[in-house]
Parts: sequence; C-alpha cells; structure tokens
Amino acid sequence: MPDDAPQLPTLSEDDVAALTCWVRATGLGDAVTDVTPLTGGTQNVVVRVHVDGRPMVLRRPPVHPRPTSDKTMQREIAVLRTLAGSDVPHPAFIAGCEDLGVLGVVFYLMAEVDGFNPGNEVSEAYSRDAAMRHAVGLSYAASLAKLGNAAWEGSELAAIRRPGSFVARQVPQFLRLLESYRHDGYAPESFLAVAPLADWLTSHLPADGAPGIMHGDAHLNNVLLRRDRPELAAFIDWEMCTVGDPLLDLGWMLICWPLPPNPIDAGSALGALGGIASRRELLEAYREAGGRVTPDLNWYLAMACFKLAIVIEGTWSRFLAGQATSEAGERLHASAQNLIDLGSRVVHGDNPFDLD
Repeated sequence: MPDDAPQLPTLSEDDVAALTCWVRATGLGDAVTDVTPLTGGTQNVVVRVHVDGRPMVLRRPPVHPRPTSDKTMQREIAVLRTLAGSDVPHPAFIAGCEDLGVLGVVFYLMAEVDGFNPGNEVSEAYSRDAAMRHAVGLSYAASLAKLGNAAWEGSELAAIRRPGSFVARQVPQFLRLLESYRHDGYAPESFLAVAPLADWLTSHLPADGAPGIMHGDAHLNNVLLRRDRPELAAFIDWEMCTVGDPLLDLGWMLICWPLPPNPIDAGSALGALGGIASRRELLEAYREAGGRVTPDLNWYLAMACFKLAIVIEGTWSRFLAGQATSEAGERLHASAQNLIDLGSRVVHGDNPFDLD
C-alpha cells in the first residue's frame, strides 16, 4: 500500500559481505555482485543481486524493522514455497534465511521476473495496443481465481491459518487496528461513518466458504505484467497473504481497479491510457477461470472498502503525531474517507462500482 515512510532500498557493504558468506555456505554460489535497488513497495527493502552472474531478487524487512517484520518475511517464504509448481503467476523461490546472525533480519531470494509494474510504467506494446490493455485485466482476474483455488492444505502455509470464522473476525480485527492509532492528536471516532458500516457488515455476515490462499492486497501496484503479451507475469508483495476467504481478494481487486470510482492510486499508468476491461468483465473472467460465485458480493466489496480505509487511515494518525508528511497524511485520509463513503453506498443499494 502507499505509505509515507521512505526506506533505503539497498544493502550496505557489510550486508553484501555477510550475504556472500551465506550464499557460499548454502551452496548457492561464490560471488554476490551488481547490487541494485528496485522500486516497488515502501514496506520492505527489495534489491536485485547477481550470484555468480545469475540475477536474483532479495527481499528483506525495512531498514528499521517493525516487531512483526520477520514473521512477515516467513509468511512470504511460506506462500512462495507453497505455490511452487502451481499455475499461479509468482516469483520462483530460491532460498530463505531465518538466521538473524546474517543480516539481522529474515530475508529470502527469489527469481527475477521479466515484467513491468503498471502502477508506474507501461511497456511500449501496451501503449500502442488498447486490445492488450483490455486483455491483460482479464488475465489478472483469471490469475486471482487460480490463486484462490491453489492447493495449500498440508503445506507450511497451512500453519498460518487461524481457527474459527474468517469473515466473522474481519470487522473486530480492523476496528482494533483503528483503535491502535489513537493518541492525543487522533481519535478513531473522528473517522466518520466507520461505525455504521461496521454494524452493517457485522449484521450481514456471509457464510464461510472453503478456505483458500489470499494475496491480501490485490491491486495493480502489486503485480508484474508481461511486456510483450497481455498476461500477468507475477503477483508480488505478499506481506498481507493469508489463508482465508478468497472472495475478499475479489472484492479488493474490483474496488481498486483504475476506473471511476478509483479510491486509490493503483495501476494509474495503465488506467490512464484507457481501453481497460470493465469491472463486470473482470468479474466474468474471474468466474470463468473457476473463481468462486457468491450472492453476497456486495458484502465483500463493502468489506474491502472498510478494511482498506482503516489500513491507510494509519498514515493520517501518524501525520497528526508528527511522524508523516502532510501530503501523505492528507491524501490518504481523503482516500480513506472516500472508501468508507463508497462502502456505505454499496450497502445501501447505491453500488458505485457498476456491478448490480
């Protein structure tokens, strides 16, 4: 997700030396060279390295890790290992390190994916051809359906699945997150319309379906697209991955699609060119690829609005505490309020996402 805390996305000389010792000890190679920062998410450090000339991507927590950063890396390692050999587009896992004596944090290496991020770049082929821009959205939706159907039981990812009802714990979980933002300058109750939407979501819970793998943050800033053909190359940035209800990923994808109303800046470079698939076409492609069907789609749309709004509202709280810029705080607070308003419209029968 967009955030206000820029990280230094590289490795120090000491890190490179420690990494070199580690790759030698694990038999991956002898030399680590050409360390290059990569653009992408601001929550973690992502760099390209070459091990004996072979390009790889190293992903590790931010320079100043959060208390949960190592667990997040372990979660990402688990999902990439679980998806190995599946038809879900993902970076191939190479090796992971949970020994904090190497870099001081958990980290892993994955294969480099040849693709571009449509949040900030568009390849020449897509710029020229509206048909490619249209078709790639259908590929993206179909790939999300494959993710929700991917095998996970008996894998290491199964260990992160929490018992009980996934849908029933969503509203309490994110109300607790909102409450955690409280400080002298920020009162969660000032975030208007959250409580009524939370009440509606709680009183209209859908039945739990079969659990599946969720990306957790499914939007176009978290994918790579093939440069020369309209296909999803990989889902990336797996830090919010879990085993839960894949229909929430569907709702998340639909609300974040870069067509009006566009509550966050995701996939803006692609969307600005026009010609992309409609939300109804995404939904049809998702279902044709074996994605789940539900009579409660509006609940998942509204829940996605509710959850995403609370996640990004944290930047407004940090701004009010002097820990974020006014630009980031004000921009994301406006987006958060817009998301709550959109979710409220969905539940009151005025669906702004043109899916009724």
